[in-house]
Amino acid sequence: MFITFFGAAQQVTGSCTLVEVNGKYLLVDCGLPQGNDEKESGIDLPFDAHAIDYVFLTHAHIDHSGRIPLLVKEGFEGKIFCTSATVDLCEIMLADSGHIHEMEAEWKNRKAVRAGKKGVEALYTVEDAKDSMRFFSPCDYETVCEIDEGIKVRFNDAGHLLGSSSIEMWLSEGKDHRKLVFSGDIGNFDQPLIKDPDYIDVADFVVMESTYGNRVHKKTENAVGNSIPTKVRAQELADIIERTFKRGGNVIIPAFAVGRTQEMLYLLRVIIEKKLCPTVHEIPVFVDSPLSVKATHVFAGNLFGYMDEETMELVNKGINPILFPSLVTITDVEGSKALNRRKESCVIISSSGMCEAGRIKHHLKHNLWRSECTVLFSGYQAGGTLGRSILEGARHVTIFGEQIDVRCEVKELHGISGHADQKGLVKWLTSFKKEPRRAFIVHGDKDVAPWFASYVSRTLGIKAYAPKVLERFDLLKEETLPLAEPMEEIMLPYFRELNEALAELKKQEADLLAVVQRLENAGKEKTLEEKRAQRLTNAINRLASDLEYLKIKWGVDAD
Repeated sequence: MFITFFGAAQQVTGSCTLVEVNGKYLLVDCGLPQGNDEKESGIDLPFDAHAIDYVFLTHAHIDHSGRIPLLVKEGFEGKIFCTSATVDLCEIMLADSGHIHEMEAEWKNRKAVRAGKKGVEALYTVEDAKDSMRFFSPCDYETVCEIDEGIKVRFNDAGHLLGSSSIEMWLSEGKDHRKLVFSGDIGNFDQPLIKDPDYIDVADFVVMESTYGNRVHKKTENAVGNSIPTKVRAQELADIIERTFKRGGNVIIPAFAVGRTQEMLYLLRVIIEKKLCPTVHEIPVFVDSPLSVKATHVFAGNLFGYMDEETMELVNKGINPILFPSLVTITDVEGSKALNRRKESCVIISSSGMCEAGRIKHHLKHNLWRSECTVLFSGYQAGGTLGRSILEGARHVTIFGEQIDVRCEVKELHGISGHADQKGLVKWLTSFKKEPRRAFIVHGDKDVAPWFASYVSRTLGIKAYAPKVLERFDLLKEETLPLAEPMEEIMLPYFRELNEALAELKKQEADLLAVVQRLENAGKEKTLEEKRAQRLTNAINRLASDLEYLKIKWGVDAD
């Protein structure tokens, strides 16, 4: 009985954990790495998809679900268990992800043709994503499901996203029995729309997230303990809108299409209904994302059993909690382009939440340089993403190959995070009546996960450890093992190829330095002709621009 960490181990994204019991291979999540995590681990599957028997999905966010179509494409034929709301959201999110991969491959192939190089294949397509849905099997909250011999599971509301779950897993192998609990992403308290997280009281081993393990969410003056009332959250957003509209600017909100967009709409409805922007007569709000529009319909169809009491009170009064008259949803490209020709102030909500893809990049390109505008972040920005660079104060960024100055106001909306902070994580972990034998701390970067593991050990007395990618643990002997039999049966030559690629890159380092030196020497020639000087200038600018783009993409700090 073993557990192996394939993703989100001292990383924030790419959740993927393997459990072995009775000769069966179980995956908990099969997420897509993003930002620096993609740089370190790549996006290919590091194991044979045919070998996986079952997948248990905590929720629909792409960093937890985004490689499921690839898993199916490469031969998975088992079942994928999750809540019905997660099934509904994955149906649109995975198809959208497939579309993004198709577009990226098309763009790379156009460049390859011009350069006389070999083209690339999309990681997976829209059709691959649609095909993967036939393997999904919905489960109800709080229902124990017997999956196979010696394998039972139960899904509990994690309070993070519509349908999100913490998963209890009872495993038996002969006379040996172990209970694992996977936290999934643990939700923040008093989020709009959805319920607070449920708590679990018994576990032998816990695998828990630590995204905000080293920080406590900033509270507003009107916060009560861990609780921030909806009106307080709405007022903070209202103040930003009013200040920006007075300057004649737009409020640009990069938001995850599923979850965060709907929560922002909930707050905007409150702002308009309660007239929290007294000097603003009208607040035009545009949701510019086909995926966000579809997801909003999914939210509207999954109210009962998933939404909190505050939301259900509105529903019972016949009020749609996320719709209002000044809201305009945009799905077509021309409508999206027209937003950047508007003269009047407005609020634009667009994805992706970390600004790595989608229409938000166009809106940033047209608004970042305008001092009257505001870019408002409402969710976690992973290292190496465009969103993280802007939030941390980059003076300029590169978007679509063009350098854009950042002159606008950049703000972060406090108290709206979908993740529990340190206090929330501790509350979840201390809900167990008896201390777990060990807590595996995942979903935190290299600075956070090990620190939080140490904090848990010191302050709570629970053995805690932050595993690295590919670390394996024997759940019966309770010891860490090297990657060995029977794991070699499902491993791919993926990491060998990665190491070979890194070695080749290292070889090219000297060549890059030689090119820079040659350009520098040429620039010092006193007899340089005007045309040659201009060509040299252009070459240096192109090289500098490419390096700047890579620096921003991978989150490399400037000297």
